Amino acid sequence: MTDRYSFLKKHEEDIRTDLISIVQAESPTLQKELVDITGNLLKEMMLNRLGNDYICTVHSQPEYGDHLLFEKNYPSKPRILFLSHFDTVWQKGELPIRFEDQKMYGPGVFDMKAGLLSSIWAVASLEKTMDALPISPVFLFTSDEETGSMSSRELIEQVAETCEAVFVMEPAEAHSNALKTARKGVGIYNIEVEGISAHAGNHHEDGVNAILEIAYLVQQLEDLTDYAKGTTVNVGMIHGGTASNVVPEHASIEVDFRVTSLQEADRIMNSIEQLKPKNSQAKVTIIGELNRPPLERNAANQKLFELAKHAGKRLNMEVTESSVGGGSDGNYTSALGIPTIDGLGIPGDGPHARHEHIRFDLFVERCTLVAEMCMIYGEQINYQNK
Repeated sequence: MTDRYSFLKKHEEDIRTDLISIVQAESPTLQKELVDITGNLLKEMMLNRLGNDYICTVHSQPEYGDHLLFEKNYPSKPRILFLSHFDTVWQKGELPIRFEDQKMYGPGVFDMKAGLLSSIWAVASLEKTMDALPISPVFLFTSDEETGSMSSRELIEQVAETCEAVFVMEPAEAHSNALKTARKGVGIYNIEVEGISAHAGNHHEDGVNAILEIAYLVQQLEDLTDYAKGTTVNVGMIHGGTASNVVPEHASIEVDFRVTSLQEADRIMNSIEQLKPKNSQAKVTIIGELNRPPLERNAANQKLFELAKHAGKRLNMEVTESSVGGGSDGNYTSALGIPTIDGLGIPGDGPHARHEHIRFDLFVERCTLVAEMCMIYGEQINYQNK
């Protein structure tokens, strides 16, 4: 294929060693001590694979793991942000780690430690095979994506605004291995109903049943789902009541909604926030927001996909695109108008599932694609600046 491919193929065992190392360093989002151990490992890995020319800025967090920013500033080169997270949904020791038929299984290997690692090795392949890098690489590794990026969103947006493009190293779509050129926006609401408690036998008529009121709201919420528009509204959790012989005074639900456009997000949020109780004596409290704006298939993002297809042709690889329901941190950068492409990580399957794994036999190929995209992007910018 290319010098980059040859370099990566030659170092395939080193890649395997690195991958096992960061997957073994388990990093459940809410266990800061473990996440920071993984972060320290990533700092060592960056030094070992890319040298000490990269400036590391640690963004310390009191609750979550520290976020890590690495930059190598070439003033005349386009800044490309490689965006990754290193937290996982799995508790320590919950999933076994194993290799089987060129597949690696383990906690967070697919979502998304392999993709994070591939960004390091893609740039390493450029560093080792070229006289000068075609881009100015920026790596941002965050620690709280799996719980909504509450502490990292502002940092992600600040860093992205200094860059010309964002390469999101989340995994490729399962089965198709397609890049992700559109993602749904994600909203979360918590709705509480306060009724009036009463004895279920002696004074039932004096009570206002909070569970009954919440049931009416559940039906209205679920009716907002519109598959034709790609909109889903899901009441995923419900709580309420104290005992079977008491008219329940309190009930609550947690709601997840997914949309393909900001316009549709506005419609859904407006509908949710205008919900009223059936019984006027009940009190409804609604708290929520659009947690992640949609990553829309716009012209700027499509240019990056065309670049990926061009890189694929150079490498004799077919590159396809897909729209998916889950959100990522790329949703934030795309909403800012910064060209963003997602799904550049390593193919596999089982995000958040016990069979989570990657295709290690496709690691070098996919990593080479990312390196080739960097080369083409740099060529295009240099040509435009002439």
